[in-house]
Amino acid sequence: MRGLFITLEGIDGCGKSTQTERLLDHLQGEGIKCLLIREPGGTAVGEDIRKVILDNHYSLSLSAELLLYMAARAELSRRVIIPALLSGQVVLCDRFTDSTLAYQGYGGGADLNWIRTLNHQATSGQIPDRTFLLDLQAEAALERRKEKSDRMESKTLDFHRRVRQGYLQLAVSEPQRFVVIDAAANKDRIENLIWATVKSLIARIGS
Repeated sequence: MRGLFITLEGIDGCGKSTQTERLLDHLQGEGIKCLLIREPGGTAVGEDIRKVILDNHYSLSLSAELLLYMAARAELSRRVIIPALLSGQVVLCDRFTDSTLAYQGYGGGADLNWIRTLNHQATSGQIPDRTFLLDLQAEAALERRKEKSDRMESKTLDFHRRVRQGYLQLAVSEPQRFVVIDAAANKDRIENLIWATVKSLIARIGS
């Protein structure tokens, strides 16, 4: 039986990485076989690509940046995600295809149809079963991440506003997949909402 593919998305500083870790703790506590990965990363090649993409010393063109993300995604999908799903695991991914649409597409101005085509090729058509979007105003996210400064986090406030709006448009276009959560809410409340949703999905698959 195919496993369950869960992704968490949102602008930098929204708290998605924290919630991904908390969800992993719930799954492991229930004895559910699961795997936590991040994008870009999750493979030796992907982690090296991540260093290049996020390094402030590099000045990448939008096309180069986009294709580097796709290269890392192709490795992760074929070597990790697809085998894990085929083995019946719950796969948790901190960012996936929606991040590229939001950041390089809505934020950077790359053609959305081109990104969708590349996403499909890089993932062999894998689509998350559920995507949790932790929505937070760009100003609040900036305040949270003020001590961090990788190349993506260092982009302008207007850029991050466009990214946020892009995420919200993606959620409107696929309401059956996205769960939009107010990331300004209490962390425990967010955690409980995500866990309740995932637990329901797991029960549905097992029934």
